[in-house]
Formats: sequence, C-alpha cells, structure tokens
Amino acid sequence: MTDVVPHSRLLDIRRIFVEPEAAALPRGQQVLARFPDAERVEVDSHTRIPELYGDESNVARWVRIKTETLVLGVKKSLTARPNGRSADFIAPSTANGCAMACAYCYVPRRKGYSNPVTVFANIERITGYLSRHVARQDVKDTPNQCDPHAWVYDIGENSDCSLDARVSDNVRDLVACFRDLPSAKASFATKHVNRDLLDWDPRGRTRIRFSLMPARDAKLLDIRTSPVAERIAAIDDFVAAGYEVHVNFSPVVVRDGWLDDWAELLDQLDAGIGPRAKGQLAAEVVFLTHNDRLHEVNLGWHPKAEEVLWRPDLQQPKRSQSGGWNVRYRIGHKGRYVAALTELITARTPYCRIRYAF
Repeated sequence: MTDVVPHSRLLDIRRIFVEPEAAALPRGQQVLARFPDAERVEVDSHTRIPELYGDESNVARWVRIKTETLVLGVKKSLTARPNGRSADFIAPSTANGCAMACAYCYVPRRKGYSNPVTVFANIERITGYLSRHVARQDVKDTPNQCDPHAWVYDIGENSDCSLDARVSDNVRDLVACFRDLPSAKASFATKHVNRDLLDWDPRGRTRIRFSLMPARDAKLLDIRTSPVAERIAAIDDFVAAGYEVHVNFSPVVVRDGWLDDWAELLDQLDAGIGPRAKGQLAAEVVFLTHNDRLHEVNLGWHPKAEEVLWRPDLQQPKRSQSGGWNVRYRIGHKGRYVAALTELITARTPYCRIRYAF
C-alpha cells in the first residue's frame, strides 16, 4: 500500500448514479458537465443503489469503485445537530463518501460494501438553511473548546471537503457563505492538500484542520491521501490565505514504538511551520475507535491494516447505535495513553493548544 496518489488519479469517473431531481439543478448540471464522458445511470434515491450498497462482492473493488463511481443526489433532510466537541454544530452534509481510502474511516460502516463520493446538488437550499440557523443563535458570550467567540459548524463530517472541491463548487459556496457570517465559522478536517482553496478569500471564517499522524501509520492506514509532509508544508500557505488552521492528531494508534514516532512527527511539525501559524495553532487529539463491520470489510481488501486497528488485547467493545460493536482502548489504559501523548505535545510543541483529547 502507498499513501501517494496524484489527485488526477484519485477520480477517474466513469459512471454517475444520478437522481433526476439533482440532474435538473444548476449544481447537478455543473457536476455532470465536469465528467461528460461518464455513463449516467438514473436512480430513484442516492441511498438505494443495490449494486453499490449491500453487495458483498464490492469489497474486492473497494478502491476501484471510489475512483470510478460518483453519486449525484439531493439532500432531503436539513438539520444542524448540536455537537460541542470539535464544533458547536454539525452542518447538513453537501457530500458524503470519499475517493480516498483511509482504513479506519467510519463512514463506510453505514453504507455497506462500497463508499464512493455522493454529491448533493441542492446547495442553495443548504447554504440558505445554514444562514438562517446562524441568525437564530444568540451571540456566543461564553467561550468553549470549539471557539471563544464564533459558533463553529463542521461542514465535512461525512466527507473530505478538500477533495469534494475537485468534484463541485459546493465547498467554495460554503466558504463564501461563512465569509459573510461574522458570528460563525465553518470547519472541516482534511487529509488532501488542494491548493485551489488558497484563492477563496475566507477572511478567517473557515477553519481547516489538517489531520496528521506518524508517517509509519499513514503509509499503512491513510491510503490515497496527501503525504503527511505535504500537509505540514501547506499549513503556512493556508494561514497566509486567510484560513484559521488547526491540526487533528487523529486517529492515534497504539502499537510498539508509537510514542517515539509521535515525537518525530511533532518535531517535523515544529520545523515545518512559521511563527504566524504557530501563534494560532490548536489541536484535537482523537484515539482510535474501530468497528466490527468495518473490520470485516477491511479484511477483504487491506488485511494488514487490521493488524494494528483490531487489537482485542488492547481494546474493549461497546455496542454502537447501529447495532454493531465499536472497539476502543481499554478504560484505564487509555487514560495513560492520552496523558503520555498530551504531555509529549506540550513538551515538543508548547504553543499548540490542545482543544480536547480523548
């Protein structure tokens, strides 16, 4: 496995499953025009495509489906869910799925045996909803771990917005929407460096969280993503372009030598960014949570990843809301792991405020 794939090879769209309502909207027409040679397959619903979701044989074609397939639909239900950890609210998705193939990603747990990008074409309805939702909030007069002043909306819970921006202008429209909302910020995590975003003039109203992990872990787990060194090298440029830039140390995988590798990564980060980036840097620290259903999927296409992700000797199960089993590091042991890493972050990058760690 390798984590280096040119963006031109991440998406080679040959088939688009499309809802007629989405195809009739301007954003849907834009997406279809971007991939003029792709076969179009009309579907009643973007969530009910039997040959994509629920077909176990698709596991063997996991990456190929991500590369060659796109789904174009309409987001029916619009809600901004309270969060309180990374963001105050989770915004309605403008996409889900991904062309990258991180072995620990939770999104495929809900979708079955393939996980291509789904783009929602009703972007005007989504941005209108968000503007009205922000307007209904009182002034944020109590600082919290999300932000001291602004209401933070995560716009990329189920996808990677930097990669979504190569498919449609949805993310650009969201950045423009929040640019004019002085009491709110957009936020998203990414493992894909897309320098097209540098021209979008966010004016401090969009927070990008570059996800980082030691190169040894990334090579095994962060499949088809931008190399970690490239993500670090992009931080200064995105700060200069008007973004607030944080980092996600996520997921933290416990294995032999893990703390030594994290020390090396922190030193790389310290050497790779300048004073302006350091002055505004903050981090989220998230230890691995894995899932029995994703474990079974991964065994079909990337079993080596499961040697570090699925560790019954270190993990304990907990029933998930969807009826499966999540596994996370054992209570007691995990507290020691969190303390060891946060102490290391404080020692190696003392300017990096830890927003939360769990």
